[in-house]
Amino acid sequence: MDFPKRKRLPWQGALQMIIFEELVYQEAQRRRLTVPPQQVAQAEAEFKKQFGSADEYRQYLKVEMGGSDRTVREKIKRSLLIEQVLKADVEIKSVVTLAEARAFYEKNPARFELPESFSFQSISVLPPQNPNDAQKKEGWKHANEALKEAKTTNSYQEFGLLAEKISEDDFRVNMGDHRSVEKDKLPPQVVKALLVLKSGQVSDLISIEQAYTIVRLNAHSPAKRQSFEEVKTELRSELQKTKYEQLRTNLGKKLRANAKVEIL
Repeated sequence: MDFPKRKRLPWQGALQMIIFEELVYQEAQRRRLTVPPQQVAQAEAEFKKQFGSADEYRQYLKVEMGGSDRTVREKIKRSLLIEQVLKADVEIKSVVTLAEARAFYEKNPARFELPESFSFQSISVLPPQNPNDAQKKEGWKHANEALKEAKTTNSYQEFGLLAEKISEDDFRVNMGDHRSVEKDKLPPQVVKALLVLKSGQVSDLISIEQAYTIVRLNAHSPAKRQSFEEVKTELRSELQKTKYEQLRTNLGKKLRANAKVEIL
């Protein structure tokens, strides 16, 4: 039986980061890593550029660093040593080659299957709850008036502006645009109407329960498998990020295993 996990509070995450950085810094010292003075000087110059003026930097120095430039340089040197370890043990090792990305692509074909989808805009006329016969008749009249106006539009922009003006569904605030929606997530009446339209065409009235909808097809994308060329850049980035996080976690565990951590 799994026990519920305690939610980590923000300060706990910050504390873990402090501990991790200290352990990495100690590892840098253990390896006797060094930072060239010119690199420290360059980093210090870049750090000072963050401040709007010399007075602002002096105020920071006084409040945060006890007025000591040396303290600033020591902290910068410490950060650079931490970066050295992370670059050697995490960053360089987390690089994902094109061949590795292709191997992942070929081993996980389902991941890159795209279902049939439609990009479209809509204008909807929604009825009141439990409409009476008179309200149903008025709704039908209103829907046909909307249809006549929709049929006169000749572009995405024109249809979208009309949707913002007269549509009663939630998409009216975004030009009536539904973006790309998978076929299986649409009502069958809407799918039936979209399948007979060409890009840029406007449907007749679509009745969904007591509501009426008009759609404009922008694009119809059949089901397909994305090619490796289409996904390789994003895939490499994703795999590298995952690998980086795993290596970083493993480094933290390794350093903790050989260290004694005391929180005072």
